[in-house]
Amino acid sequence: MDEADEARIGELIPRLRQFARSLVHDGAAADDLVQAALERALRAWSSRRRPDALQPWLFSILYRQFIDERRRAGRLRRLLEIVGMMEESHAPSAERVNESRAALASFGRLPEEQRVVMLLVSVEGFSYREVADTLGVPIGTVMSRLSRGRERLRQLSEGDPATPALRVLR
Repeated sequence: MDEADEARIGELIPRLRQFARSLVHDGAAADDLVQAALERALRAWSSRRRPDALQPWLFSILYRQFIDERRRAGRLRRLLEIVGMMEESHAPSAERVNESRAALASFGRLPEEQRVVMLLVSVEGFSYREVADTLGVPIGTVMSRLSRGRERLRQLSEGDPATPALRVLR
C-alpha cells in the first residue's frame, strides 16, 4: 500500500463510519465495525480484483463484517438459549447477565473435545457431518461428545453434587 492509497482510505473513513452507524445505530459499535473492516481489508489488500474500485470494495467488506458479527451474535445467543440462560423476549437484567456469565464459565469447564464440538454445532452452525470431517472423527463420536457436553452443562448449571453449585447471589 502506498501513500496515495492511505490517503484515499483516510478520506473514506468518515463515510464508512456513517454507513456503519446506520447499520448498528451506536457510535462506539460503528467505530469497532469500521476498525474490524479496515483490518480485514488490509489483510486482503494484495488480493483486490480492481485496485481502482477502492470505495465499493471497502464498503462491501464493512457490510460483510457487519453480517458476520450479526451471525456470531446470533450464534452466541442460540448457545445461551441452549443452556437455558437467556429468554428471547426479555431485556437482560443484572441477574440474567450473571446467569449468562455462569453459563459461559460452565461452558469453559467442559473438556476441550466436548467444547469444540458444541461450538462447531451450536455456535458455528456446522452439521454433524461437517464437524466429523473437520475434526477427523466418526460422526458417532461427534454425536456422543455433543450429548455428553450438553448433559455436563445441565449438571453444572443445576448444581451437580460432584461440583460446586452455580447460583446467582441476590
